[in-house]
Amino acid sequence: MTTFKQKHIRNLAMAGLGAALTLGSCTKDFERINTDPYGLSKDDLKADFRLIGEPFKQIQNSIYAVSPSWVMQVQQNLQGDIYSGYMGVPGPFGNGGNNNATYNLVDGWNEVMWGCAYGSYAPASNVAVMPVAAVIDNLTGTEFPDFKAWMYILKVLTMQRVSDVYGPIIYTKYGKPNPDNSVDYDSQKDAYYAFFADLEKAINILTPLAGSTQKPFERFDITFDGTYKQWLKFANSLRLRMAIRISKIDPAKAKTEGEAALANAGGLLETPVTDDATIDISPTPNPYNTYSSSWNDIRMGAPMESILKGYKDPRIGKYFVTSDAVPGQYKGIRTGIALPDKIYADYSKLAEMKNEMQLMTAAEVWFLRAEAAIRGWAKAGDAKTNYENGVKASFAQHGAGDPTTYLADNTSKAAPYVDTKNATNSVPAGDQYLSTVTIRWEEGDAFERKLERIITQKWIAMFPDGQEAWSEYRRTGYPKLFPVVINNSGGKIPTATFIRRINFVRDEYSGNPKGVQGAITKLGGPDTGGTRLWWDKP
Repeated sequence: MTTFKQKHIRNLAMAGLGAALTLGSCTKDFERINTDPYGLSKDDLKADFRLIGEPFKQIQNSIYAVSPSWVMQVQQNLQGDIYSGYMGVPGPFGNGGNNNATYNLVDGWNEVMWGCAYGSYAPASNVAVMPVAAVIDNLTGTEFPDFKAWMYILKVLTMQRVSDVYGPIIYTKYGKPNPDNSVDYDSQKDAYYAFFADLEKAINILTPLAGSTQKPFERFDITFDGTYKQWLKFANSLRLRMAIRISKIDPAKAKTEGEAALANAGGLLETPVTDDATIDISPTPNPYNTYSSSWNDIRMGAPMESILKGYKDPRIGKYFVTSDAVPGQYKGIRTGIALPDKIYADYSKLAEMKNEMQLMTAAEVWFLRAEAAIRGWAKAGDAKTNYENGVKASFAQHGAGDPTTYLADNTSKAAPYVDTKNATNSVPAGDQYLSTVTIRWEEGDAFERKLERIITQKWIAMFPDGQEAWSEYRRTGYPKLFPVVINNSGGKIPTATFIRRINFVRDEYSGNPKGVQGAITKLGGPDTGGTRLWWDKP
């Protein structure tokens, strides 16, 4: 059944770039949170941490804006999830498919991630992360350093994702307007350096607490049930993720931060399921189930079909269901193709997902360690062992069986892709965009071949987090993905180099023009989807 919000999204697409999501306020509860959320005095609330604890639930629930489901659809699904190759849209979403999928970026969709971070837009059930983090910062002061550490971790996690979509962001200057009321952006380099500094503060606070059995976060924590040790592991792992992200553009800083994460006594996420960082969104349904099964708005991506089928990867049945178009087989959709109607609705749906959202898994961290090892970072361990542990962790996470035979496979490669409805979209054997990397670790391979092998398996393991997968693709070019067939960007996004970012939002152009013009200067290129981010070095 088509819902009102689904129709709303489709109407946006039909209106094209001139359409706008109805703006609301992420901060409608801001004063209530900042003063007295339960009708009790501040002293009453301090006694059981509720005053400072309740906003943490709201931050965690706003990393992915899962309720109502259509918000995350435009916050992530119609950006990173399709640009990563994980998923594809089976129909045009109005306007004949002239939208994000074909690189005609829809402002009304693409401003939602920004708005949910800063407060220019969000439904009543969500709050903006930066304003709430500012409230927590004010409330904690020096009295609750552990809560402040938790706030730093969640803020960095959220804003790193926002920066990896837009580039320059407002972070260190948030809440600090200039005399003319403009607000300056940080360059992405400065933002990342500030992320590292905030994570280091959090890690320094949590490291001596890692052995404590106290759980003051417990009632407010829908990720790790208030365990200091797990949040320390997560902070170290996030630090390693960001270090790897900047390793091409800023190798010295990357090595310093990465080695610090690897050396911390608190350790990293490494045990599948137990260590996996996920947000429990119960009783809210997982929005991916809604997009796939209820609305029929998303399907398996063509690169997923090509790689998982080519590798005979048992995770394919954990991620997707067989198609109705070719019974018994998995079929994916290529992004950026002609979609006169919802003609690919009979391709593979997503498998049913639990009511949780994935932040980071042990599998991803093992692959981060594998890349750190081939880069020669101290305490990274052995690359082959880390790589194989990453595959093992992913198999265990998804109940995919014993990976021994899979890890020994040195012949399987990505399979040619066949579009059963339009041969123009097929990718035949020998095509330059078809990956040739195999599964088995080959110690004698050159650095770049090892990197491709690591990132290809990392890409498989990070599903369904298309935001991170898209970032890693932009950074490395791996795994090989298929370019759009139809490019409606008007030359702003070259087909061969793929989409690199999302435009700054219209609210900033109208409400903070001086700030956004400074951001464009810091971006180093035009405000288009074809301009590379700071860490996205060719």
